[in-house]
Amino acid sequence: MAKIALALKINVSAMDQARLFSGQKGQYLDATVFVDLDQLDQYGNSGMITQDVSKEEKAQGVKGNILGNAKIFWTDTGRMPMQQQQGGYSNQAPQQQAPQQGYQQGYQQAPQQQAPQQQYQQQPQQGGYGNNRG
Repeated sequence: MAKIALALKINVSAMDQARLFSGQKGQYLDATVFVDLDQLDQYGNSGMITQDVSKEEKAQGVKGNILGNAKIFWTDTGRMPMQQQQGGYSNQAPQQQAPQQGYQQGYQQAPQQQAPQQQYQQQPQQGGYGNNRG
């Protein structure tokens, strides 16, 4: 199963405060994130966040408030959704100069992100395994 990382932007003013509930460690809100792994919307978002409603309300056609947007900023496969273009979808991102080979149609390669590297001085170890701290 592929993994993705999402950045969420939530408009807390749009929350129906009556739907907040208390839990062991604070106040909670049930919400759902809808994500399109293939295409970005016209604003570069990968999806949206909606506030959940009860099963009974859902059966009556009630929809939860739209609370915000979601953007994919990392995938473990290196494939990112493509930007939607006016008049339809494009298989080539605007900043891309030439098609990249080895990726399925509709994807671009994500920029390689690496964790910051920290330099540590090697301390001589005494004895067996790991650091022996007194």
